[in-house]
Amino acid sequence: MLAVGLRDEKRRQTRRHIAEVATGLFLERGFAQVTIAEVARTAEVSVNTVYTYFPSKEDLVFYPEEASAQRMVQMVQDRAPGQSAAAAVLAALRGELRNGERMVGLTQGFGRFLEMVRAEPTLSVRLDAIGREMVEALGSVLAAETGAASGDPTPHLVASQLGWAQTELFREIGRRTRAGQPPGTVAEAALALLDTVESLLSPTLLTYATR
Repeated sequence: MLAVGLRDEKRRQTRRHIAEVATGLFLERGFAQVTIAEVARTAEVSVNTVYTYFPSKEDLVFYPEEASAQRMVQMVQDRAPGQSAAAAVLAALRGELRNGERMVGLTQGFGRFLEMVRAEPTLSVRLDAIGREMVEALGSVLAAETGAASGDPTPHLVASQLGWAQTELFREIGRRTRAGQPPGTVAEAALALLDTVESLLSPTLLTYATR
């Protein structure tokens, strides 16, 4: 078991290394101008190794560890007794901000990264698709948990509003990192934004699917 754990960790490290090298090249020269062969050469791995971890070039930008359609589902499934779906998502986002985690873009290059994604049609389409998949996945889980009737739009609408909250959070973080603000300042502003977002959500949504 120890050997399996070490092997899995080595694979995660290799995948992250390749993705970080690729992202650096994409930010420096543009997504379309960088080839898989260049990524492999710079990362000091073979082209086959790159494709083993990343079936497509777009996967180098949106790799599963940081671009999972199950992201909000996991937040909700991990919630404590007495906690609603919205409370779980907001608490998870606040925790990531306070811990300065990469998952919420608290890095100096995040603003440039978002600009690159939106400037490249294939990446922009992929980002929007991940967002839709995230909402659909959460809506399905909420429908199952609450026993919502077939055709009841409530679970999807709740998931959509939580997806909106996350999108607005990332937009604010991207804007501030692009302006050169340090991660600590960005995190404080993002936490304040979440407070505002929560104040705008209805009591029905804030208490929906309480465990």
